[in-house]
Amino acid sequence: MPNPPPPCAVNAPDGLALLYADEWLVAVDKPAGMLSVPGRGADKADCAARRVQAVFPDALIVHRLDMGTSGVLVFGRGAAAQRALSISFAERAVAKRYLAVVAGSPTTDDGRIDLPLICDWPNRPRQMVDAERGKPSTTLWRLLARHDGPPRTARLALTPVTGRSHQLRVHLQALGHPIVGDELYAPPEVHALAPRLLLHAESLTLPHPADGRALTLTSPCPF
Repeated sequence: MPNPPPPCAVNAPDGLALLYADEWLVAVDKPAGMLSVPGRGADKADCAARRVQAVFPDALIVHRLDMGTSGVLVFGRGAAAQRALSISFAERAVAKRYLAVVAGSPTTDDGRIDLPLICDWPNRPRQMVDAERGKPSTTLWRLLARHDGPPRTARLALTPVTGRSHQLRVHLQALGHPIVGDELYAPPEVHALAPRLLLHAESLTLPHPADGRALTLTSPCPF
């Protein structure tokens, strides 16, 4: 199986760049501002999953990206492929790399964040750090560039070891460097620095469900 994958000779789903497709899986480049799956209410019916299924009716969601996050989103084609891919995600056999622009500038060039997370139930969908009840959560980060500003920001490469909801956003807030454009976890002055959340799923490397060979899917960062 070629790696990186070749372009697909099919029409791309409406509003989505098609990154890869074969009889087992589909990968698209989800833009910021689009839901991964339908939300509650008719006004939240439009989403990446429905647009993909309009071209690939057997496509089933394997993982999700936050509405504000752009980048690589993968679907399994049929129940067997979805199950195999879901197991790979659950067993942490998928390598993920995200890019983010954060407020401020870390004093070191890399680090590890180990902070347990739980849903902030009265304020859902917000998540929060909870040392007693939270699920173990780990994020690795590496500094790519510093921007002296004003305002001072930094570009980071992020590797989520675990896959908790809003993990990267909460961990970076806890680190003291919230993601620029984050309406939930950044203070108003940091939220206002960008028209979108500056978080992008740049690449996924996963075992192909057909034969286990490593398949790397990439999306260029739009910011």
